[in-house]
Amino acid sequence: MPVCGLILDFDGVIADSEALANTVLAETVSEPGRATTLEDALARYMGKRWPEVVALIEADIGRTVPEGFSDSLKAATLDRFRMDRREVAGAGAFIQQFAWLPQCIASSSSLDRLRLCLELLGLSARFGDKVLSAEMVERGKPHPDIFLLAAERIGVAPRDCVVIEDSPGGVRAGIAAGMTVVGLSAASHLRAGHARRLVEAGANYVAADWGEVTDLVSNLRGRSHSASALAGPHGRLLDSRLPP
Repeated sequence: MPVCGLILDFDGVIADSEALANTVLAETVSEPGRATTLEDALARYMGKRWPEVVALIEADIGRTVPEGFSDSLKAATLDRFRMDRREVAGAGAFIQQFAWLPQCIASSSSLDRLRLCLELLGLSARFGDKVLSAEMVERGKPHPDIFLLAAERIGVAPRDCVVIEDSPGGVRAGIAAGMTVVGLSAASHLRAGHARRLVEAGANYVAADWGEVTDLVSNLRGRSHSASALAGPHGRLLDSRLPP
């Protein structure tokens, strides 16, 4: 069956926001004698649901976070987005080019953060109610729940959906949902070797930018899913441009 539904992660896929959000987080949890860097925050907290992040922060600082911590951090993060919002280069053009296909956002971020960022990027009208947060499902990524809900929301069978993800956990979630997964390594927070980690998580394809994603989706639209014809050396569909 040809691919006919697109499900997109948000942070690091549409919005180049992970570095901004994790910089604010690092600044917030740093204290004299226990500095937290952006690299620390990316390695320790990125890609997790907020209750998990809070638990890790409390373990790291050795005490319960103060009352209002989550709200204060959220406000500071949104303020930073307002000042320095950035799109992952090419995301908006891709969304517009394939506007005739059903599309949905499925993210671990909170719904209010997603809505604000979409508004700032001028994409609110494009997605409408096709914006899903991990707050809306019982289990977050790497479980498939949010992607299965997204497929239901756009009325497309999971096997006919392509997921665009930038995190290993998101890749695992998409594969668990029975979807074709493109691992995207285009955001500014990603480091060398990230594409390899996405393949190891099970990504069917990897792409270095949205131009490569455009080519992949166009090709998938023109042919059926044939694992025997397209499978890579590990039984996964692999982009031949995977870096070492």
